[in-house]
Amino acid sequence: MYPPTIQKLIDLFSKFPTVGPRTAARFVFYLLEKPKEEIKEILDTISDLKKTIKICSFCFNPFEPSANVMTEGELCPICSNPSRDKNLVCIVANETDLIAIEKTKKYNGLYFILGGTVSAFKKTNIEKLRIKELESRIKNSPEIREVILALNPTPEGQATTLYLERLLKKNLPVGRQVTRLGRGLPVGGELEYADEETLSSALENRR
Repeated sequence: MYPPTIQKLIDLFSKFPTVGPRTAARFVFYLLEKPKEEIKEILDTISDLKKTIKICSFCFNPFEPSANVMTEGELCPICSNPSRDKNLVCIVANETDLIAIEKTKKYNGLYFILGGTVSAFKKTNIEKLRIKELESRIKNSPEIREVILALNPTPEGQATTLYLERLLKKNLPVGRQVTRLGRGLPVGGELEYADEETLSSALENRR
C-alpha cells in the first residue's frame, strides 16, 4: 500500500525491539516531515555509531574512547577504573540494566552483560546468550569472589537466573559465591524502570 521506499524503511524499523509495523510507519512519516538537515544529522550519527563505539572486551558494555578518560586497551571506563572492586561481578541482561544499577551509586564492582534472557520453555535460545564468554571470564579472573545475578524478576529473568545459578555453582571454585538481588523489586518488573531506592535496597539485601 505504501511506495516501495517507504515500505522498505517501515520494514527496517519493524526489526527494532518492541517496534511494530504501525509504530515503524509513524517513524517514517515523522522523518518525511523533517528538513534535510535533520535527516542528515540522524544519518551521520548512525554512521558514527559503528565508527566510534567500541565494545568492552570484558563486560561487553559499549563505550566511546575519550581523551579525557584513560582506558586500558579494549576495556570500558568501568572495567579499567582501578578504584572498582575486582572481587565483584554483576551479571545483567543488557546495557540499560547496567546503567540503572550505576545510577544507584551503591555498587562499585564490575559487570558482565549477558545479552538478554531466555524463556523457561525455550531453553534452546540459551545459545544466543554469552554463556561461554561468562564462563571464560569467571575462570580466568581468580580475583572474583562473588557473582551477583541481577536479572529482571520476570518469568524469563527468573528462568535465566536459575540456569546461571546452577551452572556457576557447579563450576565455581571453592570460596566463591553466587548471589541474586534481594526482595524489593516487583515481580514481573524490569530493572531499568525501578526507582533508585528500590534498586539500592535490592543490591544491599542480595542473597
